[in-house]
Amino acid sequence: MIDPRQRLIVALDVPSVPDAEAMVARLGDSVAFYKIGYELAYAGGLPFGQKLIDAGKQVFFDLKLHDIGNTVERGAASIARTGATFLTVHAYLQTMKAALQGRAGSNLRILGVTVLTSYDDADLAAAGYDFTVPELVAERAAQARDIGIDGLVSSAEEAASLRAMVGPTVALVTPGIRPAGADVGDQKRVMTPGEAIRAGADYLVVGRPVMRASDPKAVADAIVAEIANAAGA
Repeated sequence: MIDPRQRLIVALDVPSVPDAEAMVARLGDSVAFYKIGYELAYAGGLPFGQKLIDAGKQVFFDLKLHDIGNTVERGAASIARTGATFLTVHAYLQTMKAALQGRAGSNLRILGVTVLTSYDDADLAAAGYDFTVPELVAERAAQARDIGIDGLVSSAEEAASLRAMVGPTVALVTPGIRPAGADVGDQKRVMTPGEAIRAGADYLVVGRPVMRASDPKAVADAIVAEIANAAGA
């Protein structure tokens, strides 16, 4: 069983390394796992992530790679050398295969992003897809499972159906997590931490509810406690 504290991934969605360093210091031992996305990655976040890894933290580079196979393979190989735990790629078949090849021989786990949690059926239709969100998630998840992907990123709303589809060994990582009473923001498919764990999620990505709290450490501790309760830990 995964330690409840390892199941909370705090998204360091800040514009600079000093901002990230200050938040990590405030959170202390309450958080063991951090996500670095575009905003911070393009502002010195890659070497900062290496610094976190060297300090014993786990790091999830949320870079959502998607390019020609050779480029994705080489990019994944570069991230693998940092010792990061997770790297996201868009769940297109060629892209996922290339990332798996790039991380070969390392402990890096590749996560396929099925459908962004800010998308609903209308957004897919506007982008030219003749699928509903659940249909496209299922299609991409089945392809990911069949090629041996390490995990999937999707809304907690799809966690139960995905768990039934991909089995117990594929990690399910769910963004769009909002503690009860928190602002939903731009997310359209959200759940509370407890609901997401009970639905089958392994890891929960939480950003604004922690990062914008007056006491981020207290919020993180409360989420970990809710995860532990839901998981029966």
